[in-house]
Amino acid sequence: MITRRDTASLRIGCGAGFSGDRIDPAVILATRGKLDWLVFECLAERTIALAQQARSQDPEAGYDPLLVERIEAVLPACRANGTRIITNMGAANPRAAAARIARLARERGWHGLKIAAVTGDDVLATVTGSEHRLLETGGQVAALGSQLVSANAYLGAAPVVEAIAQGAHLIITGRVADPALFLAPQVAAFGWRWDDWNALGQGTVVGHLLECAGQVTGGYFADPETLPVPGLANLGFPLAEVRPDGAAVITKVPDTGGRVTTLTCKAQLLYELHDPAAYLTPDVVADFSGVRFTETGADRVVARGGAGRQRPDSLKVSVGYRDGFVGEGQISYAGPGAVARGRLALKIVDERLRQMQVPCDELRSELIGVDALHGRAGRPVGAEPSEVRVRVAGRTTTAAAARKIGAEVEALYTNGPAGGGGAVKSVREVLAIGTTFIRRELVPCSVHCEVIP
Repeated sequence: MITRRDTASLRIGCGAGFSGDRIDPAVILATRGKLDWLVFECLAERTIALAQQARSQDPEAGYDPLLVERIEAVLPACRANGTRIITNMGAANPRAAAARIARLARERGWHGLKIAAVTGDDVLATVTGSEHRLLETGGQVAALGSQLVSANAYLGAAPVVEAIAQGAHLIITGRVADPALFLAPQVAAFGWRWDDWNALGQGTVVGHLLECAGQVTGGYFADPETLPVPGLANLGFPLAEVRPDGAAVITKVPDTGGRVTTLTCKAQLLYELHDPAAYLTPDVVADFSGVRFTETGADRVVARGGAGRQRPDSLKVSVGYRDGFVGEGQISYAGPGAVARGRLALKIVDERLRQMQVPCDELRSELIGVDALHGRAGRPVGAEPSEVRVRVAGRTTTAAAARKIGAEVEALYTNGPAGGGGAVKSVREVLAIGTTFIRRELVPCSVHCEVIP
């Protein structure tokens, strides 16, 4: 079992903030970060629903498509440097993900590697046909019928801590609350009690600051005029030096791009936050309202002051279901009068769809570069643009109806204003996400370990 290199603090790095994130910053962390733990947070609500669809077609699928590439890139350095890994790249199929990495380990000769898979978040069988209500619509899950694709509960840190206690070097989970992935090694290292709400709240602050990777080092923060951030092409991902009381220095590997300042940390702390005094997680109701940041050096910010109170009685469940189709078409116009020709193109398509009685639940017609974000309320800045991109998208109940939308945009090549070019069309199924809640006793978790001989 790998032991910690420094009992005074725990070093945790974040190697990814979403499924498609860059891989090379994680390699830098693994190589030069002197980490105890490297965490990959790669799972979003829609991501796991898509993974469940993939698993339904292939029982050995359903994990993150970059799982092997990421692990192969960082594991040699992690093994050499005594760094252990936690990731939710198991998505809809943690056991298959663990089996795939075990096969890779045998191929690469990574002897002695202990891999753990955490399961229990898949509650589809429990909620199917139930009276659990969706927060967004008020309707019952039972009403979704065959549209229902997935239901995954947000697990807390406890099963990950169990996997740590079993000596796992690589822990692969499905749907675990994002900050819980980072909270688990803190609980394991410092022996925090599960009812020490203030410690768990402060540990959740650390997890929330790290979970989006490059956002806290300036990636999602940067603005070239008001908030310049250097070296974004080589953005360094964050790491935290956590003390036993939960206070942590947020920093990054030296000589990497980006910035860590009180402003970048405050921006990340408030990201996706509804009530700063009541951030609901499976482990604790965290209170961020007393968090304070102090810069102690270049790219070094101390975070302290998180608190918490008793955890919720229920767990959030992300429900994925089929909700129709989106048909889309785009075409460009450039040169003098581009905006006028673009508006004429939109008018033609709208009239055609009405004439054909295409049944759209929603229809959006816009000129990208003119009114796509702010609508007609947006005020033009400077001269009229010399190029625009027409976009028409509509949601329908059938794929056949959705195809007609893109077809009418494409028909503008010869049936619309002059000079249209670069037309594209697409149809995609809508995978909607809803939210319900389930009693935590209905979500039993398990840890499955394998050691590579």
